[in-house]
Amino acid sequence: MKVPVLIPRIFDHPHTYLSGKFNKLKPGSIVSVPFGKDEEIGVIWDRQEETNRKFKIKTILEKSKFSFNKNLIKFINWFSVYNLVPKGMVLKMFLGDKSFLKESSDKFSQVKIKQKNKFDLNKEQAKSLQEINSFGNNFSVTLLQGVTGSGKTIVYFEKIKESLKKNKQVLVLLPEIFLTNQFNQRFEEYFGFKPAIWHSKITKKNRRNIWQNIINGKLKLVLGARSSLFLPFKNLGLIVVDEEHDTSYKQDDGIRYNARDMAISRGSIENFPILLSTSIPSLETYNNVKNGKYNFTKLEKRYKNFSLPNTEIVSLNLDKKNKNIWIDIKTLNLVRTYLEKNEQVLFFLNRRGYAPFMICKGCGGKLECKNCSIFLTFQKHLKKAMCHHCGYKTEINRKCGKTKLNCEFQMYGPGVEKIFYELKQIFPEKNIRILSSDFLSKKKETKNLLEDIEKNKVNILVGTQLISKGFNFPNLNCIVVVDADFSGMGFDLRSAEKNIQLYNQLSGRAGRFSKDSLIVYQTFDPSGKTLKNILENNQEKFLHEETLLRKEKNLPPFSRLIAIIISSKNEKESFSEAQKIKKNLSQLNKIDILGPVSSPIFKIKNNYRTRLLLRFNKDLFAQKALHKMLKKINISKKIKLTVDVDPLNFS
Repeated sequence: MKVPVLIPRIFDHPHTYLSGKFNKLKPGSIVSVPFGKDEEIGVIWDRQEETNRKFKIKTILEKSKFSFNKNLIKFINWFSVYNLVPKGMVLKMFLGDKSFLKESSDKFSQVKIKQKNKFDLNKEQAKSLQEINSFGNNFSVTLLQGVTGSGKTIVYFEKIKESLKKNKQVLVLLPEIFLTNQFNQRFEEYFGFKPAIWHSKITKKNRRNIWQNIINGKLKLVLGARSSLFLPFKNLGLIVVDEEHDTSYKQDDGIRYNARDMAISRGSIENFPILLSTSIPSLETYNNVKNGKYNFTKLEKRYKNFSLPNTEIVSLNLDKKNKNIWIDIKTLNLVRTYLEKNEQVLFFLNRRGYAPFMICKGCGGKLECKNCSIFLTFQKHLKKAMCHHCGYKTEINRKCGKTKLNCEFQMYGPGVEKIFYELKQIFPEKNIRILSSDFLSKKKETKNLLEDIEKNKVNILVGTQLISKGFNFPNLNCIVVVDADFSGMGFDLRSAEKNIQLYNQLSGRAGRFSKDSLIVYQTFDPSGKTLKNILENNQEKFLHEETLLRKEKNLPPFSRLIAIIISSKNEKESFSEAQKIKKNLSQLNKIDILGPVSSPIFKIKNNYRTRLLLRFNKDLFAQKALHKMLKKINISKKIKLTVDVDPLNFS
């Protein structure tokens, strides 16, 4: 009997094999097949590929004890079409490594709920939980919105508990892998067991063990980054997307997708509820709530009625900037009052390294990346300049065009390292630590730092955006935003939205267990619109006004965008190929094609990048037509073509 087998390679269709001795093969069965000179794993697919080509049909070698359910096949098909990704490459994300199919001696016992500590819901939380439960256990999307510190986590913990009691599997998506350690602890305190943790840094052995116990249904609860969406759950009954607005859910390298949106699609196909949690929703989610597409429940008050932090505006001036001093004397006076009470202070700056760029005092030369069209960032702890796009590092020994000696570089602009060293001079007796991805490469180091912070062994923290995402520091009562003007900069139509969300989350890190907390905004523009929006703390007003603006400009969520990035080692070739693609795509109906233009960062890893942007009505599913058209275009083999559906990054 002939059967279709999808191979986890760059194929958009299954291959035909003979079933041989395996007569009861169903869609979803995982098998081993000969492929060229190799042996490959594959999955029996739901439909046969028709072809007029004559070829020798090979026979299936082995059948695994593991298999996918039919809904998983439907989801892979949907994901492939929506994101314009070959089905085989989507399958690869679900199958993982070949070793996953080998027998494992490690076993998971079925989860039994045993609460270690008693957590009582307040009236507001109990009401939200009741509303969430009223929406049922079939597919629906519910937004759980609550001010930072209102106890959203406890509400969805209760929802998780109910799903587990029904013997369903549950997935909790987190925007950053750094959050898993702290969340893991909170899960253990609440449920009495640790969930399985899934992200790119776990060991190969753990990955295999978790994968096998997920597919056989024994493992019930997974806490993971966006890649955990591609675990082959047998009986998934709930997905919680924590901080649903976070742009980290969008994968911008390799296969591009939005994990939040794909989680919703998976829930729709497999018929289970999706719970989105946030303090300020994305505009897409907000619009879906207003249109009645999503359910909605809200927590208005902080847990135990603690108030949100007070705010203080500190106006910076150019004199201090020119002296390369970034912490104002007024800020320091405010900070000292909290340090004297043995309370923690956070200095926030969303910029890695010591200085974002350097200029030679003699010749005016700048240190630029040899592979990318950006300035290098000086990393003081490495004593090198580094590119954050390609990883290129170099010593600071450029020859000066004027003196013929080594350049004498002046550092411009602060990074978190610069603020760290500035604070070390001011507070030499204090324990000051940096919380940034550059300093959290090892799991043990991260764990130790978080434990030190929780035990109040750290006096001052200096952190990037990473620190705004879900961390719970009981002694943190003062936050200083070093440069409130910088964070909204970038190549992004969502910059205002992101600013509001970022500073809202950030302010929520302070004063969770205190009635006296403060957030200080240092700014060169005290009367600016961005800061005004933040200080007003009127989320509904901002979201409403931003919605009207997007609607007027016909931007998402009122239209859909698809970016096509054409990359080449040759700049002219990149642009000419983009022009050719645009000419061919102009045949598509009801689609605006913007460009071609050079990307704002026009060279990355020695590839010149040209962009096309397709805009069309959100009700028009253009992916199928676009896929057919792209297949017809004869694109040079020297060209790399990237399709990004619903792009968030426009750099």
